[in-house]
Amino acid sequence: MRIAVFPGQGSQSPGFLTPWLELDGTADRLAQYSEWSGVDLVAAGTEWDADRIRDTQVAQPLIVAASLLSWNAIPDRSGIAGVAGHSVGEFAAAAAAGILSEQAALTLVGIRGRAMAEAAAAAETGMSAVIGGDEAAVLARLAELGLSPANYNGGGQLVVAGAVEALRALAAEPVAGTRVIPLQVAGAFHTQYMAPAVETLRAAAAEVAASDPSITIWTNRDGSAVASGAAFVELLVAQVASPVRCDLCMASFADAGVSGIVELSPAGTLVGLAKRALRGTPAVAVKTPDDLEAAAALVAVDA
Repeated sequence: MRIAVFPGQGSQSPGFLTPWLELDGTADRLAQYSEWSGVDLVAAGTEWDADRIRDTQVAQPLIVAASLLSWNAIPDRSGIAGVAGHSVGEFAAAAAAGILSEQAALTLVGIRGRAMAEAAAAAETGMSAVIGGDEAAVLARLAELGLSPANYNGGGQLVVAGAVEALRALAAEPVAGTRVIPLQVAGAFHTQYMAPAVETLRAAAAEVAASDPSITIWTNRDGSAVASGAAFVELLVAQVASPVRCDLCMASFADAGVSGIVELSPAGTLVGLAKRALRGTPAVAVKTPDDLEAAAALVAVDA
């Protein structure tokens, strides 16, 4: 079983869309994505600097747009039997699986990015990566400090979120065997601080049509496969304020016998996690159009 995975926030870098604009039709498609999302994605992906594209309301549609551009550029996707996304990447996965139209996905992700930016501005919060250590001990320390686990990435990587002062306290007195690395993000994503954004996104999602997936799609909520399009959209909404269980998704990939993984642009992070969680599984990170041939070979029906 070959699958495609779609990255989340933080995977973007300045100018990364430039080579994609050399493909026929990409400029027109990106202009349409810009209209739907409310962000100038051409400028964002080719001209804007790292600080500007780190802005939540820019980064989220930019990443989803890049993922869909690269997804559409794979000449034959018939060998791809399943998809999953990491955080905002779930919107690209939902479009790839036929749950949402591309217009609905880009429209919703534009709303999501703006709503999460607004929620983040309401309190001084942030996120840090905790590397290593005993997970139970880390979670106990988070509870003491009023922090929340936000991303379970597996392989001894946990991203935590909450009040900046509490994150500083965690860094000052880390759990034995851990390293605490502050992340350059605007707020405590995937925690209760994002509750206002959930309600905004839920209202917008109620206005779009959802179809049942045409291929297997796994959810970040608990790593399970979801057969209902409407249920997946509700999970997309709620997931804004709930942890990303990438570790459980990787476990589900293993259980499903995944034999190849293609990560769409801006790729690299999820392939890196898969190399640790699914050792020996062939994987291709589609960073530029030069990687499309390798991706197509990996997912070819007779591969």
